[in-house]
Amino acid sequence: MVRRDVDYRWRLRDVMASHGMWKTAELVPLLAERGVQLSPAQVYRLVAGRPERLSLHTLAALCDIFSCRPDDLVDCYVAPKRRPRPAPPVEGTVVDLATAGRPRRARVDRGR
Repeated sequence: MVRRDVDYRWRLRDVMASHGMWKTAELVPLLAERGVQLSPAQVYRLVAGRPERLSLHTLAALCDIFSCRPDDLVDCYVAPKRRPRPAPPVEGTVVDLATAGRPRRARVDRGR
């Protein structure tokens, strides 16, 4: 079985901007009209952040407020594969400098 890493982009800020809404505080009463009681701080985190969990009731309220569909708010995609990091060398083995990567430059503080 091949593992597929999926991810998403939360686009609420973009949708708000396309409707001329720039302040997160404007969203609080609109959500309350639809039965979603969130504090101004929670709404700010909902807009500015990337929610890991979101109730379907809140999602439905946002779709009603902006006359949009859930896929306008959440953009799902398959994440690009990350290159695995090479395993650290086992003590006492020879390190191949060609594949180990470039060493970091030492930083010396001369106490000036």
